[in-house]
Amino acid sequence: MCGRYTLRTLPKELARQFGVKVSGLKPSYNIAPTQQVAVVRLDKEGEKREFVRVRWGLVPFWADDPKTGYSLINARAETVATKRSYKRSFQQRRCLILADGFYEWKKTGDKKQPYFIHMKSDEPFAFAGIWEEWQGEAGEIESCAMIVTNANELMKPVHERMPVILHPDDYDVWLDPEMQDTEKLQELLRAYPSEEMEMYPVRTVVNNPRNDAKDCLEPAESD
Repeated sequence: MCGRYTLRTLPKELARQFGVKVSGLKPSYNIAPTQQVAVVRLDKEGEKREFVRVRWGLVPFWADDPKTGYSLINARAETVATKRSYKRSFQQRRCLILADGFYEWKKTGDKKQPYFIHMKSDEPFAFAGIWEEWQGEAGEIESCAMIVTNANELMKPVHERMPVILHPDDYDVWLDPEMQDTEKLQELLRAYPSEEMEMYPVRTVVNNPRNDAKDCLEPAESD
């Protein structure tokens, strides 16, 4: 699964990589559920990409209480197309969740050691995401969840699951609301190649979501 990640890349580089105007972003070293996160999706006309901020933790349109989204941060690739909480979003509202690294914890005895995983190039990438719009007494809430799949060889020693990282060549297909071929979409929900990624243990300062600074990325031996 994935409960924390980073987005440190400058807006101008994100704009170049994702073909969209990006503004109002500061470097984030410890993004956590319920926070507003950066996503790219198609506009209401379905014609061009747009950059928006939505809450991490998907609130289904039918939910009575927006607190439902607190637990819906990850959607399993195997059931995202059929599970009631995600089905409509998967069919109609797919998005790219912008990131450049993420954390996972390995349980060793009574302790959990955090690891940081990113591209060897340290370039930004996109998690496969879905988003939804909820209307209620609390107003309008736009929210998202990231899709997770079986871990690649790099990740397996730490955790059995990992977020789906989309290949840039697949962005247009993923975002296209006219794409309704579930089998073809499912083919995109695979583990990213291990050889393009790297991982190392980091300081436990990252365990506290209030800590959002460069020291979250420091190697564990500096603790």
